[in-house]
Amino acid sequence: MEITEHIASLSEEGRLLAAAAEQAGPGASVPTCPGWQIRHLLRHTGMVHRWAAELITEGHTTPHPDGGEPDLDGTALLDWFREGHGHLVRSLEAAPADLECWTFLPAPSPLAFWSRRQSHETTVHRADAESALGGPLSPVDTDRAVDGIDELLTGFHARPKSRVRSSTPRTLRVRAVDTDAVWTVRISEEPPQAVRASAAALGTGAADCELSGTAEGLYLTLWNRLPLTAVTLRGDRSVARLWTDHSAVTW
Repeated sequence: MEITEHIASLSEEGRLLAAAAEQAGPGASVPTCPGWQIRHLLRHTGMVHRWAAELITEGHTTPHPDGGEPDLDGTALLDWFREGHGHLVRSLEAAPADLECWTFLPAPSPLAFWSRRQSHETTVHRADAESALGGPLSPVDTDRAVDGIDELLTGFHARPKSRVRSSTPRTLRVRAVDTDAVWTVRISEEPPQAVRASAAALGTGAADCELSGTAEGLYLTLWNRLPLTAVTLRGDRSVARLWTDHSAVTW
């Protein structure tokens, strides 16, 4: 995906998140984030938006602390969230192509990294906000979902921080049926190793467990925003449970 596409996605997803949060109300429970209410979701996501915007606008080249979550609620909290989200979008739109700032996953450039990361950060938390309403979730287009699976499997969980480990080597396959994308995730005592290939190139090689479904369904399931029943599971369910029980990501 192009940087401009990520920024456009970030803009739209933040708007949808705020709208769902306003409709649900600050005290509504967020089923996808046990223990959280909408107010916690807005404070967290708004803090992340401001933190990322400061890294971009100030050009910090080493890790920089966030500003913390505000002691705001109700309309004031929603206004604060919208202001910070808009500032982040504008900061990315105005950033130079050769932006230099700190990142924490491999990317073609810092601008590409932060546009992508904040797009997916906001998409996942938009799903959280909409889950509080109990209705259907806004759709995630196929290309964006595939990109998000890539970021999660080959980015976040390639890091030493990943807790998806197994003393017995296991293989999880992730197959997006509406594209030709297939990921093979090898789980061991080391960080998971994920490789993406086309369905034609991969064929039907053995895996201990396979999750298949639309790219959107897999994206939200792998981020633990939908249950495993949202996709088709073949093989050893314990491998899928290993993922769902240990794949939660901080940054």
